[in-house]
Amino acid sequence: MGSLALGFQEIEKTQLLLVGGKGLNLGKLSKIQGIHVPEGFCVTTAGYQKAIEHNETFQALLNQLTMLKVEDRDQIGEISRKIRQMIMEAEIPSDVVKSVADYLSKYGDEHAYAVRSSATAEDLPYASFAGQQDTYLNIIGKEAILQHIRKCWASLYTDRAVIYRMQNGFDHRKVNISVIVQRMVFPQASGILFTADPITSNRKLLSIDASFGLGEALVSGLVSADCYKVQEQKIVDKMIATKKLAIYARKEGGTATVPIEPDQQKSQTLTDEQILQLAHIGRQIEAYFGCPQDIEWCLVDETFYIVQSRPITTLFPIPEANDHENHVYVSVGHQQMMTDPMKPLGLSFFLLTTPAPMRKAGGRLFVDVTGQLASTVSRNNLLTVMGQHEPLIKDALMTVVERGDFIKTLPDDKQAPSPNRNNPDMMTQFDNDPSIVTDLIKTSQTSVEELKQNIQTKSGSQVFEFILEDLKELKKILFNPQSSAIIRVAMNASLWINEKMNEWLGEKNAADTLSQSVPNNITSEMGLALMDVADVIRPYPEVIDYLQDVKDENFLEKIVKFEGGEKVRDALITFLDKYGMRCAGEIDITRTRWCEKPITLIPVILVNIKNFEPNASRRKFEEGLQEALKREQELLNRLKQLPDGKQKAKETQRMISIIRNFSGFREYPKYGMINRYFVYKQALLKEAEKLVQECVIHEKEDIYYLTFEELGEVVRTNKLDYQIISKRKDEYKLYEKLTPPRVITSDGEIIAGEYKRENLPAEAIIGLPVSSGVIEGRARVILNMEDADLEDGDILVTPFTDPSWTPLFVSIKGLVTEVGGLMTHGAVIAREYGLPAVVGVENATKLIKDGQRIRVHGTEGFIEIL
Repeated sequence: MGSLALGFQEIEKTQLLLVGGKGLNLGKLSKIQGIHVPEGFCVTTAGYQKAIEHNETFQALLNQLTMLKVEDRDQIGEISRKIRQMIMEAEIPSDVVKSVADYLSKYGDEHAYAVRSSATAEDLPYASFAGQQDTYLNIIGKEAILQHIRKCWASLYTDRAVIYRMQNGFDHRKVNISVIVQRMVFPQASGILFTADPITSNRKLLSIDASFGLGEALVSGLVSADCYKVQEQKIVDKMIATKKLAIYARKEGGTATVPIEPDQQKSQTLTDEQILQLAHIGRQIEAYFGCPQDIEWCLVDETFYIVQSRPITTLFPIPEANDHENHVYVSVGHQQMMTDPMKPLGLSFFLLTTPAPMRKAGGRLFVDVTGQLASTVSRNNLLTVMGQHEPLIKDALMTVVERGDFIKTLPDDKQAPSPNRNNPDMMTQFDNDPSIVTDLIKTSQTSVEELKQNIQTKSGSQVFEFILEDLKELKKILFNPQSSAIIRVAMNASLWINEKMNEWLGEKNAADTLSQSVPNNITSEMGLALMDVADVIRPYPEVIDYLQDVKDENFLEKIVKFEGGEKVRDALITFLDKYGMRCAGEIDITRTRWCEKPITLIPVILVNIKNFEPNASRRKFEEGLQEALKREQELLNRLKQLPDGKQKAKETQRMISIIRNFSGFREYPKYGMINRYFVYKQALLKEAEKLVQECVIHEKEDIYYLTFEELGEVVRTNKLDYQIISKRKDEYKLYEKLTPPRVITSDGEIIAGEYKRENLPAEAIIGLPVSSGVIEGRARVILNMEDADLEDGDILVTPFTDPSWTPLFVSIKGLVTEVGGLMTHGAVIAREYGLPAVVGVENATKLIKDGQRIRVHGTEGFIEIL
């Protein structure tokens, strides 16, 4: 058993399990030259263990607690209360009492001490556990200190600490507690210092909160604090708060809340000189720990004392760069409609596919757009594209550009030539022949079939060489100039229609209705095809009953024993043959595909059975088509009445024809890519099975935590340090909790864009209008497609939708997403299905509650809660 108590100076870097996160950090702080830390010691976890290890009641209660889930609040409360009571009544072992007495006599029995908890799962780089355990200030005398050590031990089992551990996946048995006993200092002022700005995450901007007296007033929210911002040894911002109260230590022990004299309430807590001195100390501590810190400080007689420092766990990591220049990074996830983290294998495949300058951070990909912003020509192109894809990204980039000093602009002779986006000549020269699309689709399909045949013959290292070679073919198809031209021309035709119909006829977003039921849209066809599967199932009540409660992954094998079961199975298999490689977050090759887990589709199929009559898919497509044709005729008739009307109608008809011939193709290149990814994945999983048999990995899915290159090496050598997998699984859990920014700089600053709009209702929730119309209905806030239980007329509210969500679009009447732009997937399909839609709505899933009645203004771009 380790030492029962350790002085701060005696604590070693490896003793986290003995002194907990806070204790370990105090040990490190006390060794930094020039940093003042009030002296003290830790009663180690060995002391706590000694007090409880032979207590059978404690072990029995702990067993009960381990069986509970976060939802069992009442039982958690009851068992936790019993554990706390038991710890308070337990006797502290005599050798622990002796160790405490020895250290108190060393530092002075007569002094006042702060007694603070330090759990082993606390102040860690990926879980702060801040405020989960208790702190007691100004405790005087050995008996009182021992009593408060018990209270700290018991605080490991407050309801909030127990629930926090459950939510973060920590095992109660594996979390221990140490107690810090530290000399009290009696400060004139105290507060918190963040070495990275907690609002913007800018690592170069340091933020200090300061108030009079002890820091407890600030931490508990009793007082407002002054806030000072420091950048590169300069104070760049000061906000002086009205400070009416302060907490001070009492001579006889404990603390008192004291009113501040009126003439002092608005005075600056720290002088400018003190602010800069404290900022310097903050940077020194940050450099020592190697990451941004959240530091608690006190000012006593012109000396700053540091009483705690912990990593700031909420910052999004900065994408890695190999120089010290300024960079601006744009989130790929916000453009690809997948803001979840990707596993290493998924990241490496996407990196192998894209030619863009990509960087990784927090399990996500970012494009380095610094070069594009440096040239006025390419900057304008970038901002135009972002305006269509994600206007909030465009606005954030404009903010960076307008600062003028962050990005160096290239001289004119170094500027890239600009392809003219809205060049009418380019559109006139374009061959408006729909067979171009069918030929491109055929080429892609043939290529995928050849890939499926050829990859069968490869194994071991050959698989990796073969995939690298085939990725060249994928890129050739994906970035085929003819493909890109078709997509661009269709987008430009839509923009042309919207601009001209608004100018000539006062009609907003006219292209939306004209885009309904276009041919060759693989994604919207998929939604309709799943309605057809519902038609096959509908006549068989036994099958429907079976599917209502099915939990078995192998349900397709068992469904055949019911009447109509074989027909149903065949219909589902036909659907999966064409679309089964899709899934939520499909750009990550490691995500589970529909054909790997067909049960995912059952809730959507049941919704279709409930909400539609037979043959609804054909009717839906036909209605959309008729509406588009009717709208076309109506616009052309009105245009002919205008001056020069014949010519205007002729140009317009050509643009409509381009929209209808080509806009459906936009979804196909990604479908082709996902098709190929799935073929690669199946080949790699075969290799993974061999690695499991050879005991190189524990389970097939372990390969997801390796990059493509690393996996190739493991297959070649049959060797792997398994700690790599364990470490990356922990990192992935951390990344899941982070929210990726749309735009982040190399300073770590997160720049948020905003919509600039006037004349909207006061309570309006603002987003981007992407599909016209106004609809009222019940909001269904759905975070996971498998939880879908939609009624006819519902409005889907969700963080983002990629193609896998399309089957739900047939059942809804409107769409609201947190991510997206005019040309992102959800917007394209919403227009094709004629659904009013508003996207890019910050925090939509929090601002709108499931079940609320809302009105979606798809033309103006806002939502009202009714």
